[in-house]
Amino acid sequence: MIAGDPGPLPVTVAEAQAYLRIESGEEEALLAGLLRSATGLCEAFTGQCLVARTVTERLQAGAAWQRLSATPVRSIDTVAPVGPGGAETPVQPVAYAIDIDRNGDGWVRLTGLPETLVTVGYSVGMAADGNGVPEPLRQGILRLTAHMFNSRDGDGGEPPAAVTALWRPYRRMRLA
Repeated sequence: MIAGDPGPLPVTVAEAQAYLRIESGEEEALLAGLLRSATGLCEAFTGQCLVARTVTERLQAGAAWQRLSATPVRSIDTVAPVGPGGAETPVQPVAYAIDIDRNGDGWVRLTGLPETLVTVGYSVGMAADGNGVPEPLRQGILRLTAHMFNSRDGDGGEPPAAVTALWRPYRRMRLA
């Protein structure tokens, strides 16, 4: 289970308004929601978090290396066993090992802990802010947002094929 703030959007509401040629501010809340949806779909399609944020994940302690779910990992910050009642207590680094491989996958091995649940806190994201996200991903989010905005009455058909064409080079597939 991964928990955390969805993070900042890689495309601003003002950029979406300009792209859609909307001059008034009446649609801002709607556009913000559509941008969140389009960003979530982009992250799900690519298998990567776009803008830096902190997440936590619960793992079963064990001696085998375990891959963290979110990528790309920027840093692994905390490892804490979950005690009775859900209390977390940070442990000394000698009780675990961490690694971030060249693909941005984070790995944790819990060597000195009993078989228990452990919370791992780590930072993920392709870029520090929205402007650092590759432009094809941002353009795909804008195009999908525009499609959803123009199709909000349910008569817009399929999303533009250009969206997946823009995102496909950044897609990361995982084998179990």
